[in-house]
Amino acid sequence: MARMARWRSRTNRSDHVNTAVFPERIVCLTEEPTEVLYALGLDHRIVGISGFTVRPARARGEKSRVSAFTSAHIDKIMALEPDLAIGFSDMQADIAQALVKRGVEVWIANHRSVAGILGYVRRLGGLVGAPVEAQAYAAELEARIGRVRESTKRLARRPKVYFEEWDDPSISAIRWVSELISIAGGDDIFPELAAASLGRDRIVTDPREVIARQPDIVIGSWCGKKFRPEKLAARPGWHEIPALRDGELHEIKSPLILQPGPAALTDGLDALQAIVARWAKKNSG
Repeated sequence: MARMARWRSRTNRSDHVNTAVFPERIVCLTEEPTEVLYALGLDHRIVGISGFTVRPARARGEKSRVSAFTSAHIDKIMALEPDLAIGFSDMQADIAQALVKRGVEVWIANHRSVAGILGYVRRLGGLVGAPVEAQAYAAELEARIGRVRESTKRLARRPKVYFEEWDDPSISAIRWVSELISIAGGDDIFPELAAASLGRDRIVTDPREVIARQPDIVIGSWCGKKFRPEKLAARPGWHEIPALRDGELHEIKSPLILQPGPAALTDGLDALQAIVARWAKKNSG
């Protein structure tokens, strides 16, 4: 709440902008534009949100929920008379097409990296007429990342990390998560898969490859369902993995790390850093 109040206090810096030329009735088809607009003090412009939105928590009580991730209530959206809908990725192409056919302006972002998230904040700010506030907000996020990166340089050894986004089939970390693991002081064991934007291209086709890469830490974030470490322990041969032997199985809730927005750069990064720091302390001898 303090952060939001701080950004609201800055909104007068763009008072010279004619808001009449910018969208005033925005539908957010995913969580990250909602979080950014609330942080910039522009939540009054949001008329509809994704049903998966959890950040900020108050949004669920204040805004109409009009979409999932790959589906949306188009008639419900149209009833809100939006002048802009904001979504993410090719997975929402059908929703975007349906809205465009109904005359709604749509922006679908498709960023997949930490730099892309920061750029997204800046572009969204420009799109809604708050470039100064968005630039300052992105700079604050960037500085926070820099502080974490600098602090992890002191680690005597970097743990090898296996991050699992889904369990059946096993899907490894998307690019921004892989980058955040590195910033937090670890090394993603599948950096070559992280370069692929689509989940189907990040499937770990041979589970024995995880065993071969010997991760020190395993992190599960099973995109909307509870992480079950006992399922990993039951996988053939996985008892040979240092992370399982040492009890280094952790969960980070998907809203904190799998949304390509501020949450990943704040609470998601904090969670990663805490896991790595505990491992480093335990293995400092």
